[in-house]
Amino acid sequence: MFSVIMYHHINSDDLPLSNSDTMMEAHLAYISDHFTTLFPGDSLTSGSICLTFDDAYYDFYHYVFPLLKKYNLKALLAVPSAYILEDTEIAPEQRLSLKHHEIYDGDNYKTYAPFCSYIELREMVQSGHVIVASHSMNHVNLSEDGVDLEQEIFGSKVILEERLGFRVESFVLPYGKYNDAAVALAREHYSYVFRIGNALNPSWEGIGGLIYRVKGDGLKTADELFNPFKQMGYWFKTMIKILKGSR
Repeated sequence: MFSVIMYHHINSDDLPLSNSDTMMEAHLAYISDHFTTLFPGDSLTSGSICLTFDDAYYDFYHYVFPLLKKYNLKALLAVPSAYILEDTEIAPEQRLSLKHHEIYDGDNYKTYAPFCSYIELREMVQSGHVIVASHSMNHVNLSEDGVDLEQEIFGSKVILEERLGFRVESFVLPYGKYNDAAVALAREHYSYVFRIGNALNPSWEGIGGLIYRVKGDGLKTADELFNPFKQMGYWFKTMIKILKGSR
């Protein structure tokens, strides 16, 4: 059994979806001392853990990537391909300046470059500390009517592989929302499909073909997620739902 942790922002105004840079460093330092971080498909060992960061915000490159190198850790970065620029000359301060709700507004992804660029993504993958997953094309709820699942799920993979020059083997469901058609298509094109949910995974097959992820945003202590008594309740409730056939 192993756990997968899901993070979003660093130093964002949206506190439920963010950690401070100081908390993130303390948390990653703790992980470095107690766990072995893995990419999807790596051999599972005692103390294995997988770190995942959603949305490929620039704050990942600015704050987290240096920490991954410092503490020799691995992480999966989920990328919504429609918002990624090849490169940018916009200053880091401006790229980090948007409030969370402003990031997807209009052309802000071009004006402020709040997401990682392809040049930055290539640098991180080449470092050996980061691997890229698709997070769909436009970061949409895949369970809604009218969504072009083929474009969002498979089209995003094609674009990322063409632009990065690396295979993309993982898909992270946006918002944790999905239907049977979305899951079937994702599993057709990717080896690993991630969802949201407080549960341990028995293998890289996950549970029912989906890999569960524990929320890692809004941490109050560096070791909060690894308190066995606190997490036992979350995991027990989730496993009961799974056994009953609930999502």
